[in-house]
Amino acid sequence: MSETIEPAADRTAITARRNKLLLVFAGALALVAALAAAYWIFYGSRFVSTDNAYAAVEMAQVTPSVSGTIAEIRVKDTQAVKKDEVLVLIDPTDARLALAEAEADLSRAMRRVRGYVANDQGLGAQIAAKVAEERRAVAQLAVAEADFDKATVDLKRREALIASGAVSGDELTRAQSAFASAKANLDAARASASRAQADRLATQGSKDANAALIADVDEDNNPEVALARAKRDQAAVDLERTVIRAPVDGIVAKRQVQLGQRVQAGTPLLSVVPIQEMHVDANFKEGQLEKVRVGQPATLKADIYGSSVTYHGVVEGFSAGSGSAFAVIPAQNATGNWIKVVQRLPIRIRLDPVELQANPLKAGLSMTVRIDTGTVAE
Repeated sequence: MSETIEPAADRTAITARRNKLLLVFAGALALVAALAAAYWIFYGSRFVSTDNAYAAVEMAQVTPSVSGTIAEIRVKDTQAVKKDEVLVLIDPTDARLALAEAEADLSRAMRRVRGYVANDQGLGAQIAAKVAEERRAVAQLAVAEADFDKATVDLKRREALIASGAVSGDELTRAQSAFASAKANLDAARASASRAQADRLATQGSKDANAALIADVDEDNNPEVALARAKRDQAAVDLERTVIRAPVDGIVAKRQVQLGQRVQAGTPLLSVVPIQEMHVDANFKEGQLEKVRVGQPATLKADIYGSSVTYHGVVEGFSAGSGSAFAVIPAQNATGNWIKVVQRLPIRIRLDPVELQANPLKAGLSMTVRIDTGTVAE
């Protein structure tokens, strides 16, 4: 009897111990779930992340501003260059000749303007002479008019007396000749006066036209000199542009130029990638962006370095449209067989330049981005 009671008691103790363990386990599980839920609600839910992100940079394309033949190439792909370092040289022969011609044109323009100034003084003297000639012609015209009037009166008197015989025929003939001569002299004097006036007006017009070329400006500011100087300066700039320099610090990429190649202004020669200005383009799903704001902090990792390197960045801006909106062949969502596809919106992440200098990135490298949406953007 006692043996039967003992196994039953053991089973009861075992069941009670098991129930107690299950209760403890269930409580621990509930506690872990509660802690996990609290972590997610108060901390974990504030983060959004994506591995659809890539390092990017705005490359500087190097193109010539003048046409010419490539005389020398001093860089190759993957070479690091500093800003203003010489990359390519264009044969400067044509540019030098153009500069020499422009300098000669400038010198000629300055001499021509000096000639305008000297001519103005000469034309002033000519006007004074023409005025004197006009006055003399007017005086001669007055004399001729007086002689004509006298000859007219003498002729009329003799014509009145010829019938009475008081005047001989010869005397009448002389009076008629004197009248004709006086009339001819008067016509000549009038013509001389008109010509003297016309000469004075023509000379005055030439002086006015010459004065307009030098009015209100000195030699340096004269339009002809200014135009020639501008062409000279442009020629000097074109000569300087035969030396093509790096626009920024960076790495040479996509070099297409070859020695001896004839290039036109604007022909792509090579690119310079400013790796020190690298940023990250992170493509988040549209459902992740409700709380993302410009200025929020982000942590990033690069596949090239693995988890050993962490970058810190800031949300700098949002793209104006999703990737499909700017595709060469955009999706035709208005068709009848439409299937909804979750869109991704590119977000630009600015990186810490100190961290970027310590661990450089290259354009196109894969990145993982995690944004803290719980931080209030400044």
